Amino acid sequence: MTTDPKIEQLRELRKQAAQGGGPERIQRQRERGKMTARERLDLLLDKGSFHEIDAFVVHRETNFDMDRQKYLGDSVITGWGTIDGRLVYVFSQDFTIFGGSLGMVHAQKVVKIMEMAMRNGAPIIGINDSGGARIQEGVASLGGYAEIFLRNTLASGVVPQLSAIMGPCAGGAVYSPALTDFIFMVKDTSHMFITGPDVVKAVTGEDVSFEELGGAMTHNTKSGVAHMAANSEADCLYLLRELFSYLPSNNMEDPPFKPGKDDPLRTESALNTLVPDNPNKPYDIKQAIKLIVDDGEFFEIQEHFAQNIVVGFARLGGFSVGIVANQPMVLAGVLDISASEKAGRFVRFCDAFNIPLVVFEDVPGFLPGLDQEYGGIIRHGAKLLYAFCEATVPKITVVTRKAYGGAYCVMNSKHIRSDLNLAWPTAEIAVMGPEGAVNIIFRRELANAEDPEQRRIELVEEYRNRFANPYTAAERGYIDDVIEPSETRPRLINALNMLQNKRDENPPKKHGNIPL
Repeated sequence: MTTDPKIEQLRELRKQAAQGGGPERIQRQRERGKMTARERLDLLLDKGSFHEIDAFVVHRETNFDMDRQKYLGDSVITGWGTIDGRLVYVFSQDFTIFGGSLGMVHAQKVVKIMEMAMRNGAPIIGINDSGGARIQEGVASLGGYAEIFLRNTLASGVVPQLSAIMGPCAGGAVYSPALTDFIFMVKDTSHMFITGPDVVKAVTGEDVSFEELGGAMTHNTKSGVAHMAANSEADCLYLLRELFSYLPSNNMEDPPFKPGKDDPLRTESALNTLVPDNPNKPYDIKQAIKLIVDDGEFFEIQEHFAQNIVVGFARLGGFSVGIVANQPMVLAGVLDISASEKAGRFVRFCDAFNIPLVVFEDVPGFLPGLDQEYGGIIRHGAKLLYAFCEATVPKITVVTRKAYGGAYCVMNSKHIRSDLNLAWPTAEIAVMGPEGAVNIIFRRELANAEDPEQRRIELVEEYRNRFANPYTAAERGYIDDVIEPSETRPRLINALNMLQNKRDENPPKKHGNIPL
């Protein structure tokens, strides 16, 4: 039986489109330790679920002999598929075609898939591997980038947007990932920068490598631009799938509920001795988090950046929650510029997508110093305050130890619409620590004392016994309950159940003016 010639033609064209830039360029891609654009989609999405659109699109540029170089689909693959059975829209830049560079039709393909995602309420995942703007197309290429930036902005807070950087991402190209919710990078093979090493050297005289300037660890440790550094492309795609499991498909849905085998009434006696008797001795808040959440699974975000605060996703009784926690192991858990920005952005994401917030608080205050003041700690600290104040999702705080000064207010206190505020018996809620308070309140007495140091020790102990505890705040209703640390997990799960139908709203407005 002979096949219809037109069907044969279709099959041939599809085969041609699947070849990208051809076997030689595909081989070079693999030699760099990178997958092809299609292989990445195959690994990211459920097997057999990808449906491609615009596979027959070709560029329309005629200058610089471009009309002799045309590839079906151009330099990006677009379509949709599923992750764990849930719809997701995707685009994957193909470095084997014009170095993945963005021209007009490339941009049109991406814009089309982004608009489909917004109309249908499903997340967008972009895999970036591009040399940047297609120089041969000039301003049309720049216009294409701007069209994408607009859709990133319009989609923000409507559907989750995830970016994987799996190769170069330079110049104007970096702003699309920067407008998305989370950026994943691959160690050694992915780079992001506004200007490359050659331009940096020409302008500033600085010698810098690609990795130092814009590598995965640079953006995960120094700049905070990226949120995850994966060891390989396969690892990166796996982590994207895992993150996806905590997120709703759009801002009108609740995040996925995933019942597990972990007992919601489970208590942990180890929590009762986690906080040291010495208030100046650190402990690892991640230990507390892992003992409390379902199955000890905590998906940390920006693990390597601003480590004095910890943020990430977990489940409690099957509920997806966003966790924000001060980390006493780093800078005693103080809030500084980077920590405030990191946590503020995370809080706003969770609020946009109906993910309840659970806060573990142990904060001695804001970091003092000229660098912080000159860097704008007032403005940056206000971002975190703004984010918590603005958030209308269920918000729960557990004060594990210190909650001092303005930082007490900022870390989801009762006064900024927290729904439930719990404290461990080790909590110290006050304007400042006992030593600082005694030095101010009893300055004259200490100056006239026969033995100032001994008197200071006595006064500090008196102050600590009277004020460095959760009961003064509980007397005023600022703390709803003081609980045994071991019962934190069942209390949090009960609170999440209680708050399932919470309704709160902000005054009508076009938008607020967050202190950027």
